[in-house]
Amino acid sequence: CEAKTNKSSIDEPPEVELTDLPPHLEYVFLEGDDKLPFIIARDLSDEEKTALITVLKSYKRAIAWKLFDIKGTNPEFCTHKILIEDDFEPMVQHQRRVNPKIHDVIKKEGGFTVVENEGNELIPTRLVTGWRVCIDYRKLTEATRKDHFPLPFMDQMLEKLAGNEYYCFLDGFLGYF
Repeated sequence: CEAKTNKSSIDEPPEVELTDLPPHLEYVFLEGDDKLPFIIARDLSDEEKTALITVLKSYKRAIAWKLFDIKGTNPEFCTHKILIEDDFEPMVQHQRRVNPKIHDVIKKEGGFTVVENEGNELIPTRLVTGWRVCIDYRKLTEATRKDHFPLPFMDQMLEKLAGNEYYCFLDGFLGYF
């Protein structure tokens, strides 16, 4: 068994794939021309950009560039794995059909339609025609291994927390994929 030594992301910066940003944002790099990217507002003055980049560069070791840069966090605890059966083969499902009358509108507006109210204010609304698109997860359910106890029982959690002054929990609502 070999001991793994995880080097800091500052010593070995991760290779990242940059995506297109909205027009009000831009990338800056804290090291070289392509290492340690950071997203900042485009409308900052030159003085503000320089000051911000200087502060970010001086504190770049405080930023967690990878999961193992967060001290005291076990990556196995924070990583969600879907257990797939060994004989499972990946599959692709075709996109569901959309009502032809609203297909062009949805394509043009990115799924939203803008409606003008009495006060000449534009309100984005989602066009609902009575039909809802449902995703069939039965094939995915068949391919995954069953976990009979995925979440702890509430009474067990309360027993563990009893008598403790502080408790901490991890909320995955804003950042899971």
